[in-house]
Amino acid sequence: MDNKGISNGSQKNSASSSQRGLGWVSLGAVLAGLSVMLGAFGAHSLKAQLTEKKLATFHTATDYLAYHALALMAIGILMCILNEKIVPKLQRSSYWISSGILLFSGSLYVLTFDGPRIFGPITPLGGLCFMIGWFTLAFNLFKYSKNS
Repeated sequence: MDNKGISNGSQKNSASSSQRGLGWVSLGAVLAGLSVMLGAFGAHSLKAQLTEKKLATFHTATDYLAYHALALMAIGILMCILNEKIVPKLQRSSYWISSGILLFSGSLYVLTFDGPRIFGPITPLGGLCFMIGWFTLAFNLFKYSKNS
């Protein structure tokens, strides 16, 4: 034990939780930056190239990318500050939200540029992943608040 009465094993677990949390914060920051880049690209370079409907689809994908990038950052911060026992549960929420970003926003980007129509049915699966991620997060945080 160190002079504060915390065992080294506990410090290692806490450091691991912080590392995982900071990993999600980093991914969220990269995706947030990407959403800004894509938003600028859409506003300035694609306006003349795409129909209004396709441009709206592109913006929807970019908006959802931005919102969920911020969510990943918030979840990562929670991983750093909450008890390490909840970290795996929070991590599951991050996996669901990341999958949602890939499936929802990714499929909309593909469809915007006339990709294969097979990507159309993938978009709702991404939305489902978002919902599972958010509800998993809410459930686990509610459960955590009751046990604290």
